[in-house]
Amino acid sequence: MDDIVRRLRQTAKQKQRIIALPESEDRRVRQAAETLEKEGIAKVLLFGRGMLDKDKKERYALAYYELRKAKGISLGDARIIVDEPLYYAAMMARLGEVDGFVAGAAHTTSDVARAAIQCLGVNEKFAIASSCFLMVIPNCPYGENGTFIFADCGIIPEPNARQLACIAVSNAELAKKLFNLNPKVALLSYSTKGSAKGKAVDKITEALKIAKEINPDILIDGELQADAAIIPEVAGIKDPDGLLQGRANVLIFPNLEAGNIGYKLVQRLANARAIGPLIVGLNKPCSDLSRGCLAEDIIDAVAVTAIMAQ
Repeated sequence: MDDIVRRLRQTAKQKQRIIALPESEDRRVRQAAETLEKEGIAKVLLFGRGMLDKDKKERYALAYYELRKAKGISLGDARIIVDEPLYYAAMMARLGEVDGFVAGAAHTTSDVARAAIQCLGVNEKFAIASSCFLMVIPNCPYGENGTFIFADCGIIPEPNARQLACIAVSNAELAKKLFNLNPKVALLSYSTKGSAKGKAVDKITEALKIAKEINPDILIDGELQADAAIIPEVAGIKDPDGLLQGRANVLIFPNLEAGNIGYKLVQRLANARAIGPLIVGLNKPCSDLSRGCLAEDIIDAVAVTAIMAQ
């Protein structure tokens, strides 16, 4: 097991949280739940269809109705919606009966994100919800000893400058919480400090300005090509006066297409561990899963969600 993964699991153990796993029909989820309980990483509440408490369902339906009635949802609609374990779990988290939830082994990212955003709500500080992957790359000298955060890889297709800035700030805070380190944030582009022109480059420079306004203490720079962001020797040539000096550990991709392609390439070609997608910017923590995940991936996602809840 990678040292960083071991440390995350150990951190989660120190102050155990209750995490809902609403996909008990999936063998991998059941296997992960068994290990999580056995190793004391987190307390898990495992359930699925046909296992939902009738009284709680009614209470969650009433709460969901109050949340969404302005959107045209009726109480009858709310009862149908919370009969879905994904929404049942999300409402449990909203009402504080669990500390967070993890799903996605049997649901798409859009399904999980929709339930999380509707039920948990977006933190006003960040204004948007986004997603990230914790990437742990073996035998890699870059980032934080091979550890990076990649964002956004799962939710916002074409973020505008303000959204990109919010993604950067929220993921910097997540990096600090998970690893107790000083996040070094790079806004990625096909250009490094004016080496190319275009609307996409202008968006990055505007996002940089906004991010610094949101959090003046954040260590962030851009626009940067990927090699200039993470390789000191390249940064010395392309961006010798830059703030990051090729030592970025939080990589903010310009759009969802780039982020999703980037994380999958690194995961497969570098045999990296990709934990997530973690949904960032909500009032309560939630992590998504790839439908191709392993039980180990679920364990790691629960550990990180438990830390986010601390």
